[in-house]
Amino acid sequence: MKRVTDNHGKNTPGVDKQTWDTPAKKSQAVRRVGERRSYTPSPLRRIYIPKSSNPKKLRPLSIPTMDDRAQQALHLLALDPVAETIHDHNSYGFRKGRSTADAKVALRGAIDQCFNVLGKKTSSDFALEGDIKSCFDEVSHEFLLSAGHIPMDQTVLRKWLKAGYIEKNVFYPTETGTPQGGIASPVLANLALNGMECLLRQKFPDGSKAQQQAKIHLVRYADDFIITGSSEEVLKHTVKPLIEKFLDERGLELSADKTIITAITDGFDFLGQNIRKRQGKLLITPSRKSIDALKTKVRLVLKNQPQATAGEIIAQLNPILRGWANYHRHVVSSRIFNDMDHDIFWCVWRWALRRHPTRTKHWVKQTYFPKVDQRNWVFTSGRSRGHGQMETRTSKLRPLHLFRLSSVPIKRHIKIRANANPYDPVWETYFEARLHARTKDTLEDRIDLQLLWHRQSGICPVCDQPLMPDDPWERHHVIWRVYGGSDTLDNLQLLHPNCHRQLHAAQTQANSG
Repeated sequence: MKRVTDNHGKNTPGVDKQTWDTPAKKSQAVRRVGERRSYTPSPLRRIYIPKSSNPKKLRPLSIPTMDDRAQQALHLLALDPVAETIHDHNSYGFRKGRSTADAKVALRGAIDQCFNVLGKKTSSDFALEGDIKSCFDEVSHEFLLSAGHIPMDQTVLRKWLKAGYIEKNVFYPTETGTPQGGIASPVLANLALNGMECLLRQKFPDGSKAQQQAKIHLVRYADDFIITGSSEEVLKHTVKPLIEKFLDERGLELSADKTIITAITDGFDFLGQNIRKRQGKLLITPSRKSIDALKTKVRLVLKNQPQATAGEIIAQLNPILRGWANYHRHVVSSRIFNDMDHDIFWCVWRWALRRHPTRTKHWVKQTYFPKVDQRNWVFTSGRSRGHGQMETRTSKLRPLHLFRLSSVPIKRHIKIRANANPYDPVWETYFEARLHARTKDTLEDRIDLQLLWHRQSGICPVCDQPLMPDDPWERHHVIWRVYGGSDTLDNLQLLHPNCHRQLHAAQTQANSG
């Protein structure tokens, strides 16, 4: 229930146009979820969203009803621990402990593995960039439903796969694929592709002469993968036919246009970063596509809002800039961060000049780019009250400043151990240590939140569920400020946003009663 009603899609309805936005609806839903015998999934609502790689192209997204999402989340509680024990070790997409809400940690883990298999002088010289054509839409139902591939209730799985979808009030049956948009879809797709690494290990066993000569290694994130090898011939004539046969059994095929073999010295893009060996040294940097995409986003924000205040512009740009910098902070990005800061500065400078065509450049500089501490030319929202102000820990208002990419320190990511299982008690202390390290890294500039998080042992006191570093949190005043409560740490707690709302609603009702 919490997973369904506390995520980004909680306000997006399925074909029944229902959302669980009140305690009464949630209470009724809990009773329905327990009635498994009478459960029949509804068709999915089909919409189309722009592709991240090419916004001009659209990809389908199938949205289940809230009841179906809850059923998927319920079955996933049993399916996911089993899946974790059988997953390929170097599969990093959509796995607990290897991915978070926007999948940053898992992506960095996969990139780190690239460094491990390519960064040595004796490493592979070529890489097969694999792209599976329409993986989610074309995976075979017969394969998914055959014995042993998906270890769950086969009757329920069949109902999910055959539910169909509705587009423009027309029902379409589904004969293949697992719908993109369902809670269980990533796990089902991962299980369908599971075994690729084992297949390569059978052909090239660890420690064997064949493996020492071929240097075959796999890194997979969902349906994107790379396979490294010592030569183009071994990848083209041995590895690629092996993978094609593996995919054919699942009703899938490689994309002819996107599946290519590249020399490491020429470089290739993988998960938004460029991997290339120069003079014997492997360098991983933000890809040109990723850089251009960020520049386009910044320019669109400025172009579409010529009359917005500086504070409104900064409030929109800062999350974009901070997210991009944090994603690339674990690779060779320092010079690119500085270049991007320079490019963004000129963008906002031209925006400020366009917004005040009758003012002098000196006035624009003094108004929008004052000196802050030891830094000059800092794009700021100004000191007037209203828009563009943020509340500090002491409840005082201060101006917003444009986030600098170069302020993010470059830190090497420590890759998760390949056989680590978040559901195995043996690995409990290992994952706790990683969680604490990630929390400290995420809250580097917020010592107060670090203290609160550690004091609560990373647990929300309302629902007793973990407060994950990449999830949204809210500060709660134990004694409300309207009743004289202070902003000291003794009077503060960290809660999930939904838990915070529930607590305030309950206390408000108790006080009014």
